[in-house]
Amino acid sequence: MTVTLQEFNHSNTRTDLPNIKPGHVVKVYQKITETKGIGKKAETKERIQVFEGLVIGRKGGTGINATITVRKISGGIGVEKIFPLNTPTIEKIEIIKITKTRRAKLNYMRDRIGKATKPKGELANEEDNKPQTKKVEEKTEDTKEDKTENVEEIKTEKKEEKATEEIETEKKEEEVKEENTEDIENKNEKVEVGREKIEKKDDK
Repeated sequence: MTVTLQEFNHSNTRTDLPNIKPGHVVKVYQKITETKGIGKKAETKERIQVFEGLVIGRKGGTGINATITVRKISGGIGVEKIFPLNTPTIEKIEIIKITKTRRAKLNYMRDRIGKATKPKGELANEEDNKPQTKKVEEKTEDTKEDKTENVEEIKTEKKEEKATEEIETEKKEEEVKEENTEDIENKNEKVEVGREKIEKKDDK
């Protein structure tokens, strides 16, 4: 069985993350491996690092290459980090606050200082942190219903078109028959007139 690139990308995209948009304040839980020692004495440990900040941009849409840029200020210095959403090193992403934005890229936040770096917004609910799979399933059900409705509309339109075509063909056939009958009657009249003229000449 050959696996296409689209099938491979679709199978490796994560569906356990919420719908993250620019303007959301999120907590990203990332797994980090640390090694201590050299050679046989080396020990590897895993820990979870939390990075909390404002999402100022998103790239890649819902594909396998989707990334988000998160910005925070630590010690008066702006720090930005790009997280690929479909990487296995991200354990989970939690939405804390939702702010209303009018842009897809919030690059203007880099020039702000002090309180302006903390935009106002509403706290996120449990529904906002739900995985995106349920929303996708609802959309697919809606699209199925729309498709069935469209198919029924197309069938009715085709039936109406066939009926109109049949009516038009019947009208054309009737017109052709009427024209043919008129031509035949005109020919018969001409023949009768010619006979009358010949009979008159014979009488003379």
